[in-house]
Amino acid sequence: MTDSYKNSQQPAPIMQGTPVPPEWRIPRDGYDRPPFNRWTFQNMSQVALSADVQRADTVWDMPSALQDVDDIAFETVSGQPTTWAGMLDDTYTDAALIWHDGRIIVEQYFNGMTPRSRHIIFSMSKSLTSTVAGCLIADGALDPSAPVTAYVPELAHTAWNGATVQQVLDMTTGTVFDETYDSPLAHVWKLDIAAGLRTPPPEMPPDEVPATMWDLIQSLTEAEAAHGARFSYRSIETEVLSTIMERATGQQFVPMMSQRLWGPMGAEEDGFFVVDRAGFAMSDGGYNATLRDMARFGRLMLEDGTRDGRQIVPRAWIEDVRRGDHGLFDDDHRVAFPNGRYRNMFWIPDRDRPAHMCLGIHGQHVLIDPERALVAVKLSSWPVALSDDGYLGDWMNGVDAVVAAQS
Repeated sequence: MTDSYKNSQQPAPIMQGTPVPPEWRIPRDGYDRPPFNRWTFQNMSQVALSADVQRADTVWDMPSALQDVDDIAFETVSGQPTTWAGMLDDTYTDAALIWHDGRIIVEQYFNGMTPRSRHIIFSMSKSLTSTVAGCLIADGALDPSAPVTAYVPELAHTAWNGATVQQVLDMTTGTVFDETYDSPLAHVWKLDIAAGLRTPPPEMPPDEVPATMWDLIQSLTEAEAAHGARFSYRSIETEVLSTIMERATGQQFVPMMSQRLWGPMGAEEDGFFVVDRAGFAMSDGGYNATLRDMARFGRLMLEDGTRDGRQIVPRAWIEDVRRGDHGLFDDDHRVAFPNGRYRNMFWIPDRDRPAHMCLGIHGQHVLIDPERALVAVKLSSWPVALSDDGYLGDWMNGVDAVVAAQS
């Protein structure tokens, strides 16, 4: 069973019944496979081990002035006419929110999702993790120019030997890491195995099966480039970063994120990380949060790191994301962002503008655009990890159309 269903279609009875029929139970190695991912992405605490990132006592108010935008028309990236509602349906949307000029103008939920539902955000987790690193840098607890071995001496025996913390943040180390999502022998598959999200395929040698994410990090001893010579998107870099952060502070990353970011920014709900058997957070792609709380994070970045006049994230960190050294990129990602770059685990759609994005597979997006006073968030359950059908571009075109209609 590989087909998925759109919100406009009859939903599949996934995990329904007493008992649940075998054909509608989550496959052991299929949490991200359609149609099951339309359920699992909102229920990851039932799929894997997890640890809560606690909110604080106060909630950052998000005023709203909701508008009916469903019929706003625009063109897809392929030149076909569509509407906001049509685009959301075609791109397997679970929730969408647009914050513009200091208020929420769009907030919509689908596929059983509610304002309190926590949805996996996949690689948008990287941007949250790096932002906590930005707080540590500002406090002097972490030096981005320092070698990674200054914090984790064991990395001297890996391909990260000689790399700096900043090169990890920018994914410009030379470490080999295969990010092929549909290959059972790829390193990224091993990352899921280490996190307890998959079982080892029969063809994987037993001595290559990582028990934890630290085991996987230590196994990566092959380099393919000089550190700093090229950009290559590799999820393991975020696990290395959070390991460095834990060593630098003597604190586990889950409470660190709660105390440094999630609580101070006024999250409305606890978030949670998928964790491995050692309790290590899957910081590259295992975070789960509500739609509104991801919008709060976007607003925090939009408002220069402040909440109600209090500096939560250093202004210098945000300026570095927006206007820092955006010199390296690769051909694969120029398809989506011809003038794009990557900095501090954020995507820069156009190096000549301050807009920046958090992106995750299967359709997780946060766009922060200071020039338009805009934050746009989308949580999805695409049937594929990466779409060749223009799903991301169609959503960005739709956001542009909604914002243009405000003037």
